[in-house]
Amino acid sequence: MTRRHRPHHHARLIAMFVAATVISGLPVATLPAMAGDDVSAHRSLADTRFAWPAGEHVVRVVTLRDYNTRIVLLGTTLLGISAGVVGSFMLMRKRSLVGDVVSHASLPGIALAFIVLESVRPGSGRSLDGLLLGAVLAGAAGVLCMLAIGRWTRIKDDAAMAIVLSIFFGIGVALLTVIQSMPTGNAAGLHQFIFGKAASMIYDDVVLIAQAAGVVLVVSCLLFKEFSLLCFDEQYGSAQGWPMLRLDLALMSLVVGVTVIGLQSVGLLLAAALLIIPAAGARFWSDNLATMVLVSAVLGGASSCLGVLASALFPRFAAGAVIVLVGSFFFAISLVAGARRGVVRRLLVHWKLQRRVGRHDLLRAFYECLEPVLSSPAGDPGELTGHDVRLDQLIGKRTWLPGRVARLVRIAVRNGLVVHSSPNHFRLTTAGAAEAQRIVRNHRLWEMYLIKHAEVALTHVDRDADQIEHVLDPELIEELESELQQRSGIAVPPSPHPIETVSVLSP
Repeated sequence: MTRRHRPHHHARLIAMFVAATVISGLPVATLPAMAGDDVSAHRSLADTRFAWPAGEHVVRVVTLRDYNTRIVLLGTTLLGISAGVVGSFMLMRKRSLVGDVVSHASLPGIALAFIVLESVRPGSGRSLDGLLLGAVLAGAAGVLCMLAIGRWTRIKDDAAMAIVLSIFFGIGVALLTVIQSMPTGNAAGLHQFIFGKAASMIYDDVVLIAQAAGVVLVVSCLLFKEFSLLCFDEQYGSAQGWPMLRLDLALMSLVVGVTVIGLQSVGLLLAAALLIIPAAGARFWSDNLATMVLVSAVLGGASSCLGVLASALFPRFAAGAVIVLVGSFFFAISLVAGARRGVVRRLLVHWKLQRRVGRHDLLRAFYECLEPVLSSPAGDPGELTGHDVRLDQLIGKRTWLPGRVARLVRIAVRNGLVVHSSPNHFRLTTAGAAEAQRIVRNHRLWEMYLIKHAEVALTHVDRDADQIEHVLDPELIEELESELQQRSGIAVPPSPHPIETVSVLSP
C-alpha cells in the first residue's frame, strides 16, 4: 500500500460528506417557521387508538402538516444518516456490535445521572442533558474497557464485548432497582431510554441530533483515508507510524455519540440496529468503501424516514421498532438484489461459471478423443474439424450422465463451437477447434506445474488441474510458460499422464 491517492477521488469524498452535512442541517433551521402551522398537532403520535388510517389522516401525514411528525421525521432521518456512515466503518472493522456494547453500557450512566441529579436537586432527575451526559460517560467507559481487555489480554474482541456488555447492563439493572425505591423513582420515565419514544422528541432534540450528525459527517470526511487504513490494515498503519490507537478511539467516539443520541428515538435495545443493518445492506451493493458509506447513509436515512411515517399512520406502532423493521426490509432487498453480492447476482455468476466449466470440459473431451489421429499437437486447428466424434465417446471421457453430455453438446451447437454432422455424431467448428486447443494447453501447463513444483502424483494431477483450469487468466498463463520454459502460442504440450484412447471415425 502506498500513501498516494487520486485527487479527484478525495475531492469526491469531501463533496459527498459536505453535501450530506449541509442537507442534514438545513431543514432544522426551518422548523421554527413551521412550528406555528398547527398548534393542535402537538399531541403525541401514540395518543390515538389503533385503526386503519382514514384518507384525511394519510394526506395529513404524507404532507407533513403535523409539527410533531416533522420533528420526529427530521431527527430520526439525521440519526439514520449518521448511523449509516459510522456503521460502515464498524462493519469493515469487524466491530459491528460495539454499538450494542455502548447502548447497554450507557444504562448505568443514565441511572447514576438520575440519582445524582435527584440528590442534588429533587425533581431535576429527568433533565435530558444530564441523562445524556451520563450515558456518554458510561458508554465511553464501556468502550475503553473493551479496548483495554482486547489490547492487554489474550481475550478476543467478541468475548471482550460480551463481558463489558453483560457487566455494565447488570449494573444498570441494579441501579434501576435502586431508583424504583426513591420517592420520585416511579415517575423517572427512564424506560423511554430502554424502549425508545421518538414521539416525545422536541425541537431542541433535533438541533442536538443535527449537530451530532454534522460532526460525524465532517470527521468521517476528514479522516476517511485514515479510517479506511484502520479498517483494512491496522498493522501496516502502525508500521508506517500512523496513530492507530488514537484513530481507533476517534472512531469509537463517533459510535458512542451516534448511539447515545439514538437512545431517545429507538431505545437502548434497538440502537445497535441503526449501526448494523444499513451498513450490512450496503455491503451487498459495492466493494468500494466510499460507495458503501454513501449507500449505507441513504439506507439509514430512508429506513428512519419511512419508519416514522408508518408509525404516524399507525400510531400504536412504536417508531423505533418500525424503523428497525423497515431497515430489515431494505436489508432483505439488498440481500436478494444487491448489485455486487446479492443472492440473484451470485446465482447468476455461479450459473455462468458452471456453463463455462461445462463448455471447457466438453471441448477438452473432444480434443482428447481426436488427439490420437492428429499429425502434430501444434498443427493447424483446422485438422480437428475433419473428424467426427460419437456421443458415447464423449460420455466415456468423463463421469457424466448421458443427459448432461447431450445438454452440453446442444449448448455448444448453439454457440457455434460444434456442428451436428449425422445422428449422434458431432464435429468441431473452426472456432470450437481453436478454443479446444487453448483449453487443453492451459490444462496441461497447469498439470506440468503441479507435477514439477507441487509434487502432485500423476494419478491425481488431472483431477487437481480440473479445479483451477477454468479461472486461469492470460497473465497466469504467461507466468506458467515462463516457469516451464514453454514457448507461447497455441502449441499443446503432450499430456504428462496417460490418456485413454478411443476410436475415432474417419473423415
